[in-house]
Amino acid sequence: MALSAREREAVTALWRKMGNNVGVYTTEALERTFIAFPTTKIYFHHLNLTPGSKDIKAQGKKVADALTQAVDQLDDLPGALSELRDLHSHKLKVDPINFQHFGHCLLVTLARHYPGDFSPVMQASVDKFLSHVTSVMISKCC
Repeated sequence: MALSAREREAVTALWRKMGNNVGVYTTEALERTFIAFPTTKIYFHHLNLTPGSKDIKAQGKKVADALTQAVDQLDDLPGALSELRDLHSHKLKVDPINFQHFGHCLLVTLARHYPGDFSPVMQASVDKFLSHVTSVMISKCC
């Protein structure tokens, strides 16, 4: 279920286009996730989750860095995300569904900001990429 060359190009092209704004979009996607799926807030009870807060921006930056690393290492997602996977599954004990919720909200966010670029091929490519990331993140959970 690896990404095809066309899918890889679509994902990397979108990431290049986002440039320094990846953190802005991941933060917006986190905010959407917390609003649409309130139970996801459980894991962030110690943070101020008010939209636009410093805490949520800092968390969005961490997510942006992880996803950018994943895009840069598409050939070895398990290796690229192993530390984060272990942290989220063993220490934080994040419910695996939260990764799917976030992926959905990120797709919505990116489609909103890049309507001209978000063709069916782009949507399918990004969705497949996020599904791979989710699979890696939950591979050692529970």
